[in-house]
Amino acid sequence: MNRRGWAFVIALAWITSLGWLVKRVFFRTTGERLAEAALAVSPGAAFYRVVLAGHQIGFASATVDTGSTTVSVADFLLLELPTPAGLRRIRARSVAVVTRALRLERLDEDFDGPDAAFAARGTVSGDSVFRMTVVSGRDTQALGVRLNHPVVVPTLLPLRLAFGGAGALTPGRTFSVPLFDPLELMERDVAVSVGPESTLVVPDSAEFDSTTMTWIAAHLDTVRAFRIDQSSQGLVTRAWFDEQGRLVRDIAPTGLTLERSAYEIAYVNFRRRDTTRAPRPVADGIVRTTALAAGVRLVSAGPAELRVRVSGVDLSRLRLEGGRQERLGDTVIVRRETPGGRAMTAAYTLPARDPRFTPWLGPTLLIQSDAPSVRVTARAVLGPEHDPAHAAELLTHWVFRETRRATSTRVPNALSTLNRRLGDCNDLTVLYVALARAAGLPARPVAGLLRVGGRFYYHAWPEVYLGAWVAVDPTLDEFPADAGHLRFVVNGLARQTELLRFLGRLKVDVL
Repeated sequence: MNRRGWAFVIALAWITSLGWLVKRVFFRTTGERLAEAALAVSPGAAFYRVVLAGHQIGFASATVDTGSTTVSVADFLLLELPTPAGLRRIRARSVAVVTRALRLERLDEDFDGPDAAFAARGTVSGDSVFRMTVVSGRDTQALGVRLNHPVVVPTLLPLRLAFGGAGALTPGRTFSVPLFDPLELMERDVAVSVGPESTLVVPDSAEFDSTTMTWIAAHLDTVRAFRIDQSSQGLVTRAWFDEQGRLVRDIAPTGLTLERSAYEIAYVNFRRRDTTRAPRPVADGIVRTTALAAGVRLVSAGPAELRVRVSGVDLSRLRLEGGRQERLGDTVIVRRETPGGRAMTAAYTLPARDPRFTPWLGPTLLIQSDAPSVRVTARAVLGPEHDPAHAAELLTHWVFRETRRATSTRVPNALSTLNRRLGDCNDLTVLYVALARAAGLPARPVAGLLRVGGRFYYHAWPEVYLGAWVAVDPTLDEFPADAGHLRFVVNGLARQTELLRFLGRLKVDVL
C-alpha cells in the first residue's frame, strides 16, 4: 500500500473513532446517561420535620442505599393529626428498588391509618408488566397491568431529574410525567416545572439544650437546591431538591411542610413533645370519615343547588370548577344537572371512539375494565343499549341494587367488589367506573364532600361524560347525583391519602 493509501486508512480510522466518541457523548440513550450518572448516587439518610401551622405534627425520613447493580430508596412518614376525637396516627413506608439506570424493579408499600391499612408488593417484569399483590386484613388481591413506558414513582422523580442530563434541571423547563402513586395504587399525569435555584439553610447536626430540654441546631449548613413544582389534579406541590436528588424542603397545597433537619431535632424532639400543645382541630362542620363509616342514614334526592363558601386552603389548587360546579371567588355553586339538558345529552353513541376520551376508557390497576367478568357483566346489564345517558342510568341502579353497602378498609378494587358485591363508596365507585369503561362509556372516579343532615362527610362517586361531565352516585342510587356532592379531587378516592391534602385547614360554610 502506498503512502496515499495509508493516509486514507488513518484518516478513515480517525473519523470513525471521532464519530464513535461523538455518539457516545452526545447521542446516548436516556438509560445509558442515567446508568452512568447514577453511579454518583451516594448512600445516606435525610430526616425531616413535618410541620402544620407552625406546629410539628410528624416525622419523615428518606434513605438511599446503593449496591453494585441497584439503588434502594426507602421513605418513611409518621403523622399524628389533631381531631376532635384525639390524635389520629398515620404511618406510611415505601421501598423502591431500581436499576442503575433508575428503572423500577421492585416496590414495597405499607400504609396504616385510622380508615385504611394495607401492604403492597410490586415487581416489574421486563419493563412490560407491573404485578402487585395487595394485602388488606384477610383480603389478598393480585393485580397486574401492562406497561407502555417505565414505571416512575414520586420517590424516583428527583433522582431522574438530578441525573437525567445537563438540561434536566434548567430553570423554566416544563414537561409532563406519568407518576405511579404507591399510596393510591394508580398512575397520574403530573405537570413538572423547574424553578430557579436557591440556597437553603438546614441544621446538619444537633446539641442538647439543658435549659429547654430539647435538641437544637449545633451547626447550620447551606444547601444548593433546585425548585420543582408538581401539579396534579389541580393541586400544586412545591419542593426543593439538592443536586443528589434528595429533598430539602416540601410545601404541600394545604400548608403541610417537610423541612430537612438533624435527626435529633426532627425525631427525638417530636417524640418528647408536649401533646397538650398540639394544634387544635378546626371546627368546620366536616366529619373526617365517610357517612357510611359514621353510621349516618344515607338519604337520596338531596338539594338541586348548593352554595358554599370554601376557605382555609388555596382554592385554585382544588377541582372546584367545571361541569356543574362554578366558583366565584371563595363561593362555590353546585347545580344538579337537568334531565334533557345539554349536559345530559351525549353527541356520541356507545362505545365512544373519540380519542379525547381515551384516558377515561382504559383499565388501570384497580379499575379492571378489561377483565372478562367485568365485560360480561356490563353486557348483561346494558344489552344492546347504545344511548350513553340511558346506559349510565342503568349502571347506577344496577350497582346500587346488586351490592350491599358496608364500611371497608380494603383497597378499592373493581374486580374484587364485583365478586363480593359488598363495599363502601370507594368500592362501588371503582366498580361503576370499570363497568362503564367496559361498555365504552367514559367514566372517572372523583372525591370530595357529601352533605347529609347538615354536616359534610368525605365521599367518592363517579362522573360520566355525556354532553359534559355528569355526577352519578351508585352508593345512593342517584342519577344524576344531587347538588350535595361537592367535588374536590378528580381521579381520586376518599381514602386517608386524599384526606391528608386537606388535614384540618379546610372550612366549608353553607350560604
